[in-house]
Amino acid sequence: MERQSILIQGEWRKSLSKKSIEIRNPSDLTLLGLAPDCGREDVDAAVAAARKAQRSWWKTPGVEKAKLLREVAARIRRDGKRLSRLMTLETGKPLCEAVDCIDWVAACFEYYGEVARSSYGNSIPPVAPHQVNFTIKEPYGVVAAISPFNFPLLLMAWKVAPALAAGNTVVCKPPHQNPLSSLRMARCYGLLPPGVVNVVTGGADAGGALVRHPGVDLIAFTGSTKVGRRIAATAGEWLKKVNLELGGIDPFIVFEDADLDVAVRGVAWARLLNAGQVCTSSKRIILVKRIAPEFTRRLERYVRTLVVGDPMRPGTDIGPLITAPAAELVERQVAQAVQEGAKLLLGGKRFHPRGLKGHFFQPTILAGVRHGSLPTTEEIFGPVLALSTAKDAESAIAMANDSKYGLGACVYTKDLRTAMAAMEGIKAGTFWINDPLTDNDAGPFGGMRWSGIGRELGPEGLDAFREPKHVHLDYVMEAKEYWFPYKDRKLPAHGGGK
Repeated sequence: MERQSILIQGEWRKSLSKKSIEIRNPSDLTLLGLAPDCGREDVDAAVAAARKAQRSWWKTPGVEKAKLLREVAARIRRDGKRLSRLMTLETGKPLCEAVDCIDWVAACFEYYGEVARSSYGNSIPPVAPHQVNFTIKEPYGVVAAISPFNFPLLLMAWKVAPALAAGNTVVCKPPHQNPLSSLRMARCYGLLPPGVVNVVTGGADAGGALVRHPGVDLIAFTGSTKVGRRIAATAGEWLKKVNLELGGIDPFIVFEDADLDVAVRGVAWARLLNAGQVCTSSKRIILVKRIAPEFTRRLERYVRTLVVGDPMRPGTDIGPLITAPAAELVERQVAQAVQEGAKLLLGGKRFHPRGLKGHFFQPTILAGVRHGSLPTTEEIFGPVLALSTAKDAESAIAMANDSKYGLGACVYTKDLRTAMAAMEGIKAGTFWINDPLTDNDAGPFGGMRWSGIGRELGPEGLDAFREPKHVHLDYVMEAKEYWFPYKDRKLPAHGGGK
C-alpha cells in the first residue's frame, strides 16, 4: 500500500522521514492506509514554507481572503460525500454524524470568510486636540494547528479558518490515529497561495518538533489537559502564544421540573454522541432527588434500544472507540467507579457486536455515583453515563460547579430563575439551557479553569490569532510643554511638596 504524501509549499511531497503509521478502521481493524510519521526535517520544511508565505498572505486584501475562504468551503461541500465516508471509516463515528460534521466544517470557513472582510480594529477617543487614536489587529505569524482524533476535521477548521482570516499562515498536524480525511480535506486548500496552509502527519515526534520550532509563533491545540500542560510549559520557554482547548468533566443537571421524555433522550445523546468521545459530552449527570428514580428507569430502558455496531451501516447509533488502549482504559475506569460505590446498571465491558473485531464498548450506566469519585474527577472518554443525585436545585448547582474543569455545562428546566441561577453559579465556557451541545460559529467556544486557555469561534476566536497594535497620531508637529528641561516647567500650586 502506497504511503500518503504531505502538503508543503503548495505541493504534495513524499516525507523526508521514512517511518510510517498504519491507519486502521477502529470498527473492523482493516488497514485503510499508511501515513508518514514525520520528524524534525519535515516540520522544518513546512514551517519554512509558512514563514515565506506569511507576509504576502497578511497583505492580501480582506475581500480577497474572504473570497478564497468561501471557495475553500465550497470545495469541502462538493467533496462532502467522500470526506464523510472516509472520516467514518477512520474515526468510527456513525456516517450521519460525519455528514453533519462536514457541513459544520464548511460553515466555519464561510463564517470567517465574512468576518475577514469587516474586522480590523477600532477607533478610540484621543486625549488631546489634533490627535487620532486607533487600533489595528495584526497576525502573530505562523500558527501550529494540532487537532484530536474525535473531530479531526471540525476542530482543525476551527483553527485554520480564523488563523487565515487574521492573516496568519498555518502548519497543520492532524491526529496520528486518523489523518487520512484531513489529508483529503487539505486538497481543498489548493486554491490558496503556496505555503499558506501546510500539512504534516505523525505522532509525538512531529507534534513535539512543531511545538518547539522557533519559527512557530502560536500553538493552537485541542486535546487532553495533560498534553496541554506540556505544550504550555514548552511554549512558555519561548514565550510563544497558545490557544488550548483541553479536557472536561462537564455536568448536566436535570432539574425536577424537566420534561423527562425530552431529558432522557437529550442526556443520552449529549453523553453517547461519538461513543462518548466528545470533549463537551456530559460526563456528570446530576439528578435532583425527586425525579432521580424515574429518570434512571427511563434512561436505562432507552439506552437499551440504541444500536451499537458498524458505523457505515444505516441505523447505527454508536460506533467503536478509537483504539484498543482507549477501550481498555474506559473498562478500568468503570471498574474503579464500581469499587468506589457506583452501581453498574448496564454495560461496562468491551465487546464485539455482530462479529466485528473493533474497539467496541457497551453503552454503560453507573447509578449512585458519589461526588468526588472517579467519574466526577477524571474524564472518561467513552460511552459511560455517570448518574449522581442532589437533594435539591441548590445542591445540584454546587455539585456541578465543584470541579477543576470548566469546558461546558448543560441544564434541563422550564423555570427561567432556576436556569439563570445555574448559569451564574457554574463556571464553564459554554452553558447550554434545554439544547445540549449545540454550537454556533458566531459564539466563542473554549474552557475555563483546567479546560483551557483562549477561545475558538466567534469574534473572540478571530482575536485569538491576532494581536492589537495601538496607533497614536498627532497631525500637528509641535514641542510639548512637559518635555525637558524640567526647570522651565511650572507645576500647579497644589503639586509637589508636602
